[in-house]
Amino acid sequence: MQYIQRVESVFEIIAEPNRRAILSLLLSEQRTVGEIERRLGMPQPAVSKHLRVLREAGFVESTVDAQRRLYRLKPEPLQEVDEWLAPFRRFWSAHVDALARHLDRMEQSAATKGKKRSRRRGGSRERNKGGEAI
Repeated sequence: MQYIQRVESVFEIIAEPNRRAILSLLLSEQRTVGEIERRLGMPQPAVSKHLRVLREAGFVESTVDAQRRLYRLKPEPLQEVDEWLAPFRRFWSAHVDALARHLDRMEQSAATKGKKRSRRRGGSRERNKGGEAI
């Protein structure tokens, strides 16, 4: 039950679009609050609020570098989400694979029908003395 509550809280946290945007920014490199503000066009208090929620949930951590506070992504909570999604990914993967096989069969069937039609058309054309279709 505790695992389910943890996963629910993780989803509640990442459900907020601004938090997802912040996580996406931190995916590539650590950033300051000011950089996040500029990149997302959000006011500093809003960025700080979202970073606090993300930090308390374990999604990000901060370090002090001189007078700057740098935030970086912590992957562990996202790994929990990935583990929870794994069975669904397998479910959809099997369905997508089946669809791909079906589409391949349809494509092969259409190609085979196209060849038969062109052979029939070619056989009914008139031919010149050299045997070429006219």
